[in-house]
Amino acid sequence: MRPEILFPLFQDVTKLPGIGPRLATLVEKVCGGRIRDVLFTPPVGLVDRTRRVTITDAPTGEIVTLTATVETHIPAQRQGQPYKVRLRDETGFLHLIFFHARRDYLTKLLPEGETRVISGKAERFGSEIQIVHPDLVITEDEASEMALVEPVYPLTAGLTAKVMRKAVAGSLTFVPELPEWIPGDLRGSHGWPSFKPALKAIHAPQNASGLDAGAPERQRLAFDEIFARQLALQIVRAHRRAQSGRPLAGSDEAVRVVLDAAPFKPTGAQIRAFEEIRTDMQSDARMTRLLHGDVGAGKTFVAALAAAHAAGAGVQTAIMAPTEILARQHEKTLSQMLEPAGLSVIALTGRDKGKARAALLERMANGKVDIVCGTHALFQDGIEFADLGLVVIDEQHRFGVSDRMRLTSKGQRPDTLVMTATPIPRTLSLAVYGDLDVSRLDEKPAGRIPPDTRLVSMERLDEVVEGVRRAIGRGDRVYWVCPLVEESEMSELSAAEDRWRHLRAVLGDDRVGLLHGRMKPAEKEDIATRFRAGEMDVLVATTVIEVGVDAPDATVMIIEHAERFGLAQLHQLRGRVGRGDKPSSCLLLYKAPLGETARARLEMMRETDDGFLIAEEDWRLRGAGDPLGLRQSGLPQFRLADLEQHSELIELANDHARLIVHQDPDLKGDSGDALRTLLYLFDHDQGVRFLRSG
Repeated sequence: MRPEILFPLFQDVTKLPGIGPRLATLVEKVCGGRIRDVLFTPPVGLVDRTRRVTITDAPTGEIVTLTATVETHIPAQRQGQPYKVRLRDETGFLHLIFFHARRDYLTKLLPEGETRVISGKAERFGSEIQIVHPDLVITEDEASEMALVEPVYPLTAGLTAKVMRKAVAGSLTFVPELPEWIPGDLRGSHGWPSFKPALKAIHAPQNASGLDAGAPERQRLAFDEIFARQLALQIVRAHRRAQSGRPLAGSDEAVRVVLDAAPFKPTGAQIRAFEEIRTDMQSDARMTRLLHGDVGAGKTFVAALAAAHAAGAGVQTAIMAPTEILARQHEKTLSQMLEPAGLSVIALTGRDKGKARAALLERMANGKVDIVCGTHALFQDGIEFADLGLVVIDEQHRFGVSDRMRLTSKGQRPDTLVMTATPIPRTLSLAVYGDLDVSRLDEKPAGRIPPDTRLVSMERLDEVVEGVRRAIGRGDRVYWVCPLVEESEMSELSAAEDRWRHLRAVLGDDRVGLLHGRMKPAEKEDIATRFRAGEMDVLVATTVIEVGVDAPDATVMIIEHAERFGLAQLHQLRGRVGRGDKPSSCLLLYKAPLGETARARLEMMRETDDGFLIAEEDWRLRGAGDPLGLRQSGLPQFRLADLEQHSELIELANDHARLIVHQDPDLKGDSGDALRTLLYLFDHDQGVRFLRSG
């Protein structure tokens, strides 16, 4: 249960003064519906009214604060015209402009002959200086008592800055004195304040440095947020390790046969990763390991060896993929790898119906199948395994921690291997995969020729199409990737359907296929199969091909509007070609002119085929706005921490969390209570649930 001391912070925002149901909906849209959510929304800017200017010195386009005397009111002459109020100081005059104004209100606010302090954005209309709807109109006495530095918060239509500031001020009155969860020596070495003063300080910046990610109070809160997540992950990890698994040991004859029958020499990284996996599977503790590899590094072969080891120990393996196309592709690939060892592989997806499905389910339940490939459907009620001992989850970033925990409930505490071909910088991988042991595939199979990558302006589109014509004339096959499915009035981006129609008109109707996420699974698989079989020369697609459409003979990848894709996504797409021993190429079509960062990112693609290097560079170039284009990819969403600015805190928080879980795995005593409060405060209740003491 959430500690009682946190109850005030988890109340609805309607408990704040002046926030009724209508405004609560708007506040929730911006930051969430609880008082804590308002507190955890830091300012994004600052309005500084401390700088006073004269009228003639007022810089255009900036917020200014000035003192002037009200000369006269100039009401609108007809409907639609603005109401003006003329003010003067010793240097000149300006007009305040009001639309839809109430005259009685303005004459009371700005009495003729009196002096007022005005603040707002100065603009020029012809030779005239004016402020449209000033933010502030007060007397000089009021100005002497008022805070002239005000934080700026995210807003939405209908929610004013004043209301948001009032909501934050109200929220701060609900903050209790919480027990300290950071040891004094750690706080002291970084100069961090306590939690409550830190929270108050970030909402009352006195200058621009108060908004800085490196300010001690902001660092303190960023550490709290990161630490809460890392502590929860380490608790989950410790809980898993404490659970006894089943030692999966037996004959490794099947592993030997698979290795001998492989049509290539496994890389040192593949053998090293498999040995780590086998050691985990043979131990008493349950395995929860990540196989983290670059595009084309051979994850599937390592998974095949793990499945062969599981079969030698007498248990079944389930391999879960994010799409039906990928699940069926795994069935095909694994069958080729495992059949020499006499192991059976099937696919089970939502497409299997009636008697055919019943027959597959019966074989699974009777133990007549060694490896089952599928999607989420594998883990529905009513699907039974004879003895599930290993769960492999491919493209892990498409499933969350809670998914992983749920998926392993089908067997008797099966070992879990999760895989991803999305390289993530080491620091970030702690934040994403802190609960897992990690094996890294950092070598690619010998003989593989990296694609020749070139940058080409969209203005040369006709030349590119002519190049495609020549390529398919030589027997090459081509992927053409577009960012959208159909043309949108809101976007200039080429749509897959438009490009498909264009290429069919130029190259011939029957040789150009179309594949996108809105198609039915059976349609997608049919198109992918026909392209793989060589019945089509060109496949126009959206990023649905990023995982799952393997055509080893395809040698050309064209990506339209490459500047709009995440660098990791470009690397994934490029990895669809260059899988055989033929030379391959990747054309990155961009719309000129390219910004400096966009060009640097695309040049990086041209210079290297190393996904880990690309990930590190993308992180450096783009920062945490959308790291690696991974917004949907399991990367935690932080509110107080900025992963780019606070990256050094991830390792510090992870080390501290590991130390705590090692020294006090049940979080006992006063310090344990403080840490439980931290977990609940940041919504990491699952960490508390996994504590052995409750």
